[in-house]
Amino acid sequence: MQKTLIRNERLQEAYYVAKHESGLTIYICEKPAFSGAYAVFGTKYGSVDNAFRRRGETDYTVVPEGIAHFLEHKLFESEDGDAFARYAKTGASANAYTSFDRTCYLFSCSENFDDSFAILLDFVQHPYFTEQTVQKEQGIIGQEISMYDDSPDWVVLFQALNCLYHNNPVRINIAGTAKTIAQINADLLYRCYNTFYNLQNMFLVVSGRVEADHVLAMCDRYLQTTEPVAVQTRPYNEPHDVVCSYKECAMPVSMPQFIWGIKLDCEGYLSLRERTEINILLSLLTGQQSALYNEMLEEGLINKEFGASLFEGRNFACILFSGESRDPQAVVARIQQALAQCKQQGIDAQEVELVLRQYYGRYMMTFNSVEGIGDALTDCACDGTGLYDEADLLQAMTVQDLQARLNTAFDPTRSALSVVNPLQ
Repeated sequence: MQKTLIRNERLQEAYYVAKHESGLTIYICEKPAFSGAYAVFGTKYGSVDNAFRRRGETDYTVVPEGIAHFLEHKLFESEDGDAFARYAKTGASANAYTSFDRTCYLFSCSENFDDSFAILLDFVQHPYFTEQTVQKEQGIIGQEISMYDDSPDWVVLFQALNCLYHNNPVRINIAGTAKTIAQINADLLYRCYNTFYNLQNMFLVVSGRVEADHVLAMCDRYLQTTEPVAVQTRPYNEPHDVVCSYKECAMPVSMPQFIWGIKLDCEGYLSLRERTEINILLSLLTGQQSALYNEMLEEGLINKEFGASLFEGRNFACILFSGESRDPQAVVARIQQALAQCKQQGIDAQEVELVLRQYYGRYMMTFNSVEGIGDALTDCACDGTGLYDEADLLQAMTVQDLQARLNTAFDPTRSALSVVNPLQ
């Protein structure tokens, strides 16, 4: 198996990319001076993939909401026991997560890497589902869903997404509902697994105190070659506009929580340039060094929970401003005022230079931990970018680039406000 070295001379960093004969893409970043290692085995399958068909099929298979998350839970079980119990013997810290567009299984360790890595490659490739174990898991995940339903942070987010999106499945709770997971059975789990856990749809990331050739040799030993599966997810027509501009509910919170979202057009993933420019603009407009942030903080209109972020993935993207406030509508009005002023008067070049330096510093911190490197490579595996592309992009970015992005991406006419008010 051949590996390709990707190196950046300016950063003095490098990693390998290899394509295994099974179709799996493997990313390895050797860090011999680090004390541990980190590995991620993932698939490009998440909660948004709830209707699909394989090559040769006419009809789409529509699966219950939450099945990708359910499958993640069940994959840790096997006839021989639980994968977490196996990890306990090696001393590794293991975990997994399901997001809108991916499912990842991971571990970190300071010793016994080979044993832990073998466990990862083994249990992810060997599903074991029975109707009895599925029914047991329905009760466990049902309790998890109840916890989400009681979380104001979770509720205010999905309330916002339901305001912004008409048809995009990103509006659907990742874990599903008690009603939808009750429809899951072993046959459906195997169908989803055999469709999306094909190695050609998956990726493997390893970073830390490892040797690339040794990792690849272990992959040769444990990876199973399977027939490639061509799969198409059901298309949906997402209108340009939002569903509604405001929605609220009441929960036991001490102060109103809010998210103000601005919807963006997105097919596939946003480009790295789009993502980077929007993130820098958010720091300029509402970052902790910005005049707007400090004015609202001094007035008591926001507290230090306030922040802004780009929420994006495969086929969805929106800009979210979130926090706690006694008057969320007033916060939104202030942000809109600042946006209009920046569009009309232009962005300050000195502030841009300061934020670019701060952003570059945070980017460089990625390479200070095996987890940071591994998670960044996981993003690269999903969206097709290179780990060092952002460094070159930041070096060449101009005020004019940011001004153009501000004028096109931040459109208040495509926005919605979600609020969770205190109970009366």
